[in-house]
Amino acid sequence: MGLRILVIEDEAEIADFILRGLREEGYVAEHAAEGNAAWTLMESSKWDLILLDWWLPGPDGLQLLHRLREKDLDTPVLFLTARDAVSDKVRGLDAGADDYVCKPFTFAELLARVRALTRRPRRGADTLLSFDDVQLDIMTQRAERAGHALMLTGKEYALLAFFMRHPREVLSRTRIYEQVWGERFDKMSNSLEVHVMELRRVLEAHGPRLIHTMRGRGYLLGTRAEELS
Repeated sequence: MGLRILVIEDEAEIADFILRGLREEGYVAEHAAEGNAAWTLMESSKWDLILLDWWLPGPDGLQLLHRLREKDLDTPVLFLTARDAVSDKVRGLDAGADDYVCKPFTFAELLARVRALTRRPRRGADTLLSFDDVQLDIMTQRAERAGHALMLTGKEYALLAFFMRHPREVLSRTRIYEQVWGERFDKMSNSLEVHVMELRRVLEAHGPRLIHTMRGRGYLLGTRAEELS
């Protein structure tokens, strides 16, 4: 899917549950456990969705949401909180939240709300990634090459989206793994290589190679001429 989601949650078990589920669905998910670190990530990067806990060390979720909206940032925000009183829901929504989920919740419900929020058009949002004859629409989750639809798994989609956000750039295995898998790179695992091989197979069914191995350095999305330059 390639959509970037920031999960702000201080309870480690809940955060791990959400992050694992989102990554299995192909989302690129990052985590912050306290308010100040969360604000740094909110302010410094572009996100397609923020999942925000209310109770946090440092600035709480409501304060972070006020800051975000005061800066005129329209990133969709989904509150995740145990505060289930109607008055609390009203405060959260009035502060600029787009949706509100009370704990405990099922991942199926959370995922449905994530899909609903990320389908909504955003002001000035650029949902189409393109490189050479490959196009990827992160809102409709459709990828194609030379007019042919590409059948990709969630992880292959996220991997392609990451490459297309960094065209003509040498990406180390460590960087790819940590950004797409959201985990520390394991040199003993061949998971990245397997997924790159499968992604190449799908892409090369409709054109020449675009994902090149840079020996000892990582991978690069580019044309053959660019790889050799």
